[in-house]
Amino acid sequence: MKPSRLLLLWLAALCAVGLVTGTLQALDFDVPATVLSINWGLLLALLVLAIIDALRLRRLPSPRIKRHLPGSLALGRWSDIRLDIEHDFAEPLRIKVFDHVPDALDMENLPLTVSLQPGQYSQVFYRLRPLKRGHFTFTRCEISLPSPFGLWSGKRLPRVTDHTRVYPDFARLYGGELLAVDNWLSRLGVRQRQRRGQGQEFHQLREFREGDSLRQIDWKATARQRTPIAREYEDERDQQIMFLLDCGRRMRSQDDELSHFDHALNACLLLSYVALRQGDAVGLCTFASEQPRYLAPVKGSSQLKVLLNGVYDIDSSQRSADYAAAVDTLLSRQKRRALVVLMTNLRDEEDEELLGAVQRLSRRHQVLVVSLREESLDHVRQTPVQTLPEALTYCAAMDVLNTRAQLHEQLSAQGVALLDVPPRELGAELVSAYLSRKRSGNA
Repeated sequence: MKPSRLLLLWLAALCAVGLVTGTLQALDFDVPATVLSINWGLLLALLVLAIIDALRLRRLPSPRIKRHLPGSLALGRWSDIRLDIEHDFAEPLRIKVFDHVPDALDMENLPLTVSLQPGQYSQVFYRLRPLKRGHFTFTRCEISLPSPFGLWSGKRLPRVTDHTRVYPDFARLYGGELLAVDNWLSRLGVRQRQRRGQGQEFHQLREFREGDSLRQIDWKATARQRTPIAREYEDERDQQIMFLLDCGRRMRSQDDELSHFDHALNACLLLSYVALRQGDAVGLCTFASEQPRYLAPVKGSSQLKVLLNGVYDIDSSQRSADYAAAVDTLLSRQKRRALVVLMTNLRDEEDEELLGAVQRLSRRHQVLVVSLREESLDHVRQTPVQTLPEALTYCAAMDVLNTRAQLHEQLSAQGVALLDVPPRELGAELVSAYLSRKRSGNA
């Protein structure tokens, strides 16, 4: 319980009057006795009213609050949270409500001012945006009740427990289910190259068309029909995609609100959605994390939910990436040939270990190395140099970029496919690379 602004103003005014009259008396000015009596009487009356008002405030019943919180939230996305407020007040009352939001969740429109009417319940809304993935618990709401005379403000802390999970930004994945896959991929900027008859699985026989390869001609069917008949193929299905996700300190870089690790996780889920729709099996393996995860590749749309529930609470760590150990773990578990997508941030550290690990992995699997490039490096490279500090920054950035380029060349020399992109472009570029490899029969 704390004094309201009204009570403080009254106290300040009466104290000011007492101070002025006391000063005048000290200076031997004649102050009417009635003024002193009135001032002391008002102070006494204010004290009595304040005591009565405080007792009445303590007897006021606390409003009942119910929080409507979604069971899952998307990282970085604003969501509306509703509070239902019920009460037993016989007269209108204006209260303030503040929800105790866990750390790592941004909020708007709090505290809320609510006008309660007798016999009615009220609904209020505020906005919430998660800044971190994981499991979060809401425990209490805070209510500020004014006293009947408005001299006090009482704080009530009703226990309102709710739980929610913050997943990676999967909203666009669910939105894509409402549209055709091709249209959805086009909106994401994914480039698809249509190659008729270049897949690996037989689809059907049809008449030979202009532009078909002579290798597509089915000579037995041509002899029977006495007209050129071609075999039509479709993209391979029933393949396996395995993500090897770096959770170490390399992925803690941050160019915007999301870290490189979160961008990589979003891109993994985006490609998982596309691959599952293509009939492929998708799995995931993490390394350099506090709690390593392994999800075996499985087909079907339900696998996307398994992936979401399996990775929503993973976070990057301060550990260094041990590529050799990560490859050993994957080779021991993944026996069938698959497309392994290694998500990391390539630097000059431990480059020999990385090259050796990728070389061993390439003997049994197709490998696509995805390296996230800091946007700040591109920004420095494109900024004109005018001062000595800018020149030093430019030289340092170019040294990092040149080292990365040398490492990329070494990987390319070993025949390893490489994707070097900034985090914002990772999702669309990764899907484009997957579809391109699939249509060429390399996925």
